[in-house]
Amino acid sequence: MSMFRLPSQNLKSRSKKPIARIAVLCSGGDAPGMNAAIRAVVRTAVANNLEVFGISRGYAGLLEGKLAPMNASSVANIIQRGGTVLKTSRCPEFFHRTGRAQAAKVLKAHKIDTLVVIGGDGSFAGAHLLSKEFGINCIGLPGTIDNDIFGSDDTIGFDTSVNTALEAIDRIRDTASSHDRLFIVEVMGKHAGFIALQVGICGGAETILIPEYKVPFGSICKSIDRGIKRGKLSSIIVVAEGYRGGNATEIAKQFEKKGYSAKVAILGHIQRGGAPSAHDRFLASTLGAYSVHAAIHGLKNVIVGLENNQIVFVPFTKVISKKKTITKQYLEISAELAV
Repeated sequence: MSMFRLPSQNLKSRSKKPIARIAVLCSGGDAPGMNAAIRAVVRTAVANNLEVFGISRGYAGLLEGKLAPMNASSVANIIQRGGTVLKTSRCPEFFHRTGRAQAAKVLKAHKIDTLVVIGGDGSFAGAHLLSKEFGINCIGLPGTIDNDIFGSDDTIGFDTSVNTALEAIDRIRDTASSHDRLFIVEVMGKHAGFIALQVGICGGAETILIPEYKVPFGSICKSIDRGIKRGKLSSIIVVAEGYRGGNATEIAKQFEKKGYSAKVAILGHIQRGGAPSAHDRFLASTLGAYSVHAAIHGLKNVIVGLENNQIVFVPFTKVISKKKTITKQYLEISAELAV
């Protein structure tokens, strides 16, 4: 039994039954740092004399029985790589009980004691049902660039994504300044504006538009006009793809109707790729190691998160039933900085 100490938490889901085999998969969209998390899970398992299996292509691969044993050498030289060596996918079949039943059958046939799922809230909803319906013990690692997982201040991949988008915006600003142009830069975030918020503030955007709050178009124009009056000839607007007032292209058309000339830059999937930052490698390595020790110590059906710089274990039921919110004060700060 590991002598590793977990943070003290009053979690009822403890079991003293020893475990021998764990499996790990990635689900949903890829995020920089997933490989570092896989590496941490595998090597921590090996260090604690557990057998560990990698599942290819997420839940879809699980349904197809694509499990393979892994060892310390299996994850050599992957910590610096973006994407995921295990591949990932979205699996519609897993939305149905019959699909989850097949997954449980495969895991039980391989005598897997705990399944480590690296992904987002949809992946955790699937893991929760797999546990509730078929008794499969699951541990979640928050791996998503959107940073929208309740119960964790940070998610694997978010920092890298923000820095990738920020580098692009810095380059766009050079062009905007050279040509006295208004640029509307669209970043990822269908349901959450964490990327847009951080990129916008760090990139000095005049306006930040996120799904959580709709800004009257007239207010956006006033912000641009205020800058023009003080001699500012170029501006950057950062908009999350899921903004309720329209995407970057639609907002540009609104500007054209008002007599402004606006250029559009959609960053798209470049925000997912690339080598993970030091921050994401550290976060993924730490959470990955804790996930294995959580399983060893009998924790079930929780995510391993980070709150106030402390490791926490949050039940799936809480994670999938609550929404992580953005404080409006950050937008107010952004508006003041753009004066």
